[in-house]
Amino acid sequence: KRRAAAAGVETNDTLIASDILEAAIMLSIQLLDCRNLVPGSLIDVETKSRHYRIEYLGGNSIRVSGHPEFCPRPVMASLQGSLDLDGTLEAGFIACGMRMIFLLDDVHPITTSRVMHVRVEEPGRVQ
Repeated sequence: KRRAAAAGVETNDTLIASDILEAAIMLSIQLLDCRNLVPGSLIDVETKSRHYRIEYLGGNSIRVSGHPEFCPRPVMASLQGSLDLDGTLEAGFIACGMRMIFLLDDVHPITTSRVMHVRVEEPGRVQ
């Protein structure tokens, strides 16, 4: 059993291995710097009103789906970043509590509702 007495929780080796495997497959985070991702990484972004699926292609290039009008199927786009509460653009970041911005056709900005959850899956992970 793992030492977790301080938290009053006991787990066994099987649960620990399962937790590690699940964390390795899909990482849930609060602040994602997309510039540190490996091309081919998959990003799930849940906003207050939609669920976006993003494939990171490198640089600020992405393939995104999740908006019923603008990208019901995966389309090429350019990730701009996220707007903080003051309206400042945090380039290259996707963050909980902020609004994500991406450009379709390099001219049509899409600003999402507030991001609630961000999960990342790196390429080559077994599910």
